[in-house]
Amino acid sequence: MMNHLYHSYVKNDRQKQLLEMTNTLSDSFSKRAEKIDKEGRFPFENFEELKKSGYVALTVPEKFGGEAIDLYEFVMLQERIATGDAATALSIGWHLGLMLEMRDEQTWSDDVFERLSNLIIKENALFNRAASEPATGSPTRGGMPQTKAIHKDGNWILNGRKSFTSMAPGLQYALVSSQIGDTGEKGFFLVDMKAQGVEIEEKWDTMSMRGTRSDDLVLRHVVLQEDALIEGPENPKNELPKAWLLHIPACYLGIAIAARHEAVSFASTYSPNSLPGPIKEVPEVQRKIGEMELELMRAREMMYSVANRWVSEPEKRSFMGPELAAVKHVATNSAAKVVDLAMRIVGARALFKDNPMQRHYRDVRAGLHNPPMDDAVISMLAGNALNQHESS
Repeated sequence: MMNHLYHSYVKNDRQKQLLEMTNTLSDSFSKRAEKIDKEGRFPFENFEELKKSGYVALTVPEKFGGEAIDLYEFVMLQERIATGDAATALSIGWHLGLMLEMRDEQTWSDDVFERLSNLIIKENALFNRAASEPATGSPTRGGMPQTKAIHKDGNWILNGRKSFTSMAPGLQYALVSSQIGDTGEKGFFLVDMKAQGVEIEEKWDTMSMRGTRSDDLVLRHVVLQEDALIEGPENPKNELPKAWLLHIPACYLGIAIAARHEAVSFASTYSPNSLPGPIKEVPEVQRKIGEMELELMRAREMMYSVANRWVSEPEKRSFMGPELAAVKHVATNSAAKVVDLAMRIVGARALFKDNPMQRHYRDVRAGLHNPPMDDAVISMLAGNALNQHESS
């Protein structure tokens, strides 16, 4: 029933087919979203469906057996998944984004790329970076990880703790950021989640995005082989902005679309005996619906436009950091406003725990705390404007 919201964005048959597959997945996820949220557990059933459909391999390069979807397709599919279950969308977004990031930045060797791609294609393995730590906060702020890797007798030995490790119970592998000895440099190590010394501490007890199970990852004397270091100081550094992080605004716009759909459906069917027909005829309700549509149109047009420019004008990518950051700021704030308007349309019924609206309201708040933060975006835009003025 939401297909009309994508008609203007689907550009070819491939995208139409991908969206049809995603529609099926999202509709299935929506049926168990309430239960997963209530229980605060990882949605293993959803991920089994994602694996069986081939969704987990969509960003793997074609030469390694994947579909190699681009950023534009990525945000479209992620937005649609989020209309069914936001926690599942945000979680799988980190996995898919990892491969998309490496395709853009080309910091991995072909051997490493093929090795990890094979794990996804042949084993349906799930990956995520484990970079946040209690002492450093978000890695986007630039803090040096306290996790340390010591090279000894031809092996690496890791010790440390990671927080906000999304999908922790469902991961097969984590890419763990770590200081490399006492060099002052850092790298990412491929860690098998079944390795001795790897533990998951269940710290994720939140009001939002409960199904992501972003628990703590604890590493106690984890011994890794030499080739576990897959990104080190010697890897080529690409200064491209992190376009793959658009899966974050896509997720929260998906929540807003779901809330909008609930509100419009409610307004079209709810008829109190004080009115001659459903509340959709009330001017104030129509105004709120119009405001929701305007917010969604503004944010979605911005997101899809920037994603399309990233794909179609690769020579401009290095200059697109401000636009990408602005998309996240606008989308997450607009999504929160849309959900608030939807809550007002539905009224007190939206507060009941068996009403999906209260879940959308809780989940959409999490977007304000995903990177980049609002203050960092505003600061970037201000600095960019001032620098341009001084150089003109």
